[in-house]
Parts: sequence; structure tokens; C-alpha cells
Amino acid sequence: MRLIILCVLWLVVGGSVMAAPPRIRVLLWSEQTEPRDVYPKGINGALADYLRQFSDIEVKTAGLSDPGAGLSEAVLAETDVLVWFDHRRRAEVPDEAVDRIIRHVRERGMGFLGLHSAHHSKVIKRLLDATGSWSSYVNHGKPEHMWVVLPGHPIAEGVSDFTIPQTEIYTEPFEVPPPEAVIVEGTWESGHRSRDVMTWSVGKGRVVYIRAGHETYPIFFMPQMQRLVSNAVRYAARRTDAPKNLKRREAGPPATTHGPYVNRN
Repeated sequence: MRLIILCVLWLVVGGSVMAAPPRIRVLLWSEQTEPRDVYPKGINGALADYLRQFSDIEVKTAGLSDPGAGLSEAVLAETDVLVWFDHRRRAEVPDEAVDRIIRHVRERGMGFLGLHSAHHSKVIKRLLDATGSWSSYVNHGKPEHMWVVLPGHPIAEGVSDFTIPQTEIYTEPFEVPPPEAVIVEGTWESGHRSRDVMTWSVGKGRVVYIRAGHETYPIFFMPQMQRLVSNAVRYAARRTDAPKNLKRREAGPPATTHGPYVNRN
């Protein structure tokens, strides 16, 4: 009888271990033009240091200077979520690498998380079949108030309303297809209000865009922003799902200004 009990326990424990999901393989990519006095390792390096604390996430980094821009077929085949930041050198991203990314998202279900200026990346433009343009973006260095308007979404888990002390303003309209979900919205003293965290489904993959994060400010060292990133990684990897019929939370002041930012000082 004791032997039978031990065998049953072994099967239960062993079965639990075998059933544990594999780690999420995350590739953090950056062109590495971020100011070193703000991001010594680049934005991808800063987020890699943060994500490495989680036992369910396996982290690698890549950039333009790597062979094949760090985006070879072999690398992408071993990536569950690609986290992307580009800015000044986006035109140098090889078109064939973009082709591979698009295919892995649409056909294999690789997740894609675009950060800040990635709205104008070749990847997001093609994934969403859109210009990815905002009506304006100005580095005015003023605060942005971030409002969690879809608190039941897994990307918002553990995140409450917060303020980014200094950032670049981006103003609506944002020329992309209607997102499946808008999780966070931002407001400025100018009266503008914009969508800050959005999601789409593209083929078999999930696409997330987080607008805040201008590279001249240490925004991705903020705990709230880091939590949005780790939550978005799990969502893009399909480890979490958004409940149906999520209730929107009305928070923050309504927009009183629309269109390009005008400095009235």
C-alpha cells in the first residue's frame, strides 16, 4: 500500500512538473541610439534586466549591429515575443528581416510589442497596414497623467493611475486600425488626451503598442511602465487572455483639444 501511495504521489508531482508551461522566450530589440546617460544598456538592456527576475521569462537582446540585424530566421523561430524599439535608424532595418517578423507574427503566432517611436517602424506599419502617424509629437518635457481605463485587462494587472514626470507629447488622431482594446489613456495640461496602450490581433499573433517611453527620459525604469511591459509580454505570448465585455473605467479629464500640439507659452 505504501508503495502504491508513493507511486501516486510521484505521478501527481511528476505530472505537475511536466504540465508546467515552457518559459516565454522574449527577444528585446533596439537600434541602440538611446542616450547612454539615460539608458546605459539601451532600452532593450534596461527592460532585459527587469524581465530577468521572472522565472517564466527567458530573455535575449539584439540590435542592428548583430548579424542579420539580430533577426535571422533561426533567432525568430526561437522567439515567442519580440519587443521592439527603433527611432533614428529605422530605415536601416533590412526589409527581409521585416518580412520574417511579419510572417512569424501572422503565421506562427509570435507576439509583437512595439514601444514608443515604434509607431513609425516598418514592422508596425506593415502589421497594421497603416501609416502609424500621430497628428504631432513634441519633446516638451512636461508631465503626462496615465489613466487605466480598462482595469480588467491582464495588461493592466497591478497598475494604477500614475504620472510620468517628463515626456514627449503625442496627439490624436493616431492613424491605425481600431484597436481591440485600449487599456491606458494619457492626458496633458494642454487638454490633449491620447490612447497609450493598445492591442490588435494580426493573423495568429497579438500586437501590443505602448506609446509612452521617449528615450531622453528614464521612463522605462518606472515600476508602472515596467509592469505594463511584463504584463504585455505575457499577453502577447497568450499566457493571459482578456475577458469578454470588459467594462471601461472613465478616469481623468476629457479631451478639450484635438490635433497638433501648439506651444502657447
